[in-house]
Amino acid sequence: MGIQERKIEMLFLHPDHFCKGLGKELVQRAFRELKVEYVDVNEQNPDAARFYERMGFHAFRRDDTDDQGNPFPILRMKRSPIDSNKI
Repeated sequence: MGIQERKIEMLFLHPDHFCKGLGKELVQRAFRELKVEYVDVNEQNPDAARFYERMGFHAFRRDDTDDQGNPFPILRMKRSPIDSNKI
């Protein structure tokens, strides 16, 4: 996991470790220790978008391209204040 300026820039787990709570633990730790509020998700990765929604994020903007101008639609997500207390 990489974080910069209260934003999760990357989070990777080997597929053998999916659905075991590791991603959730990393995100919760980022909330507690680093006050993370944002994440960008490739719209073509709906599993990642659903994961972050379960973690309390919601999409507030959609861009047709990534930050390098490549044709990868990006969902800009922000931590929901209401959901933040549930995690």
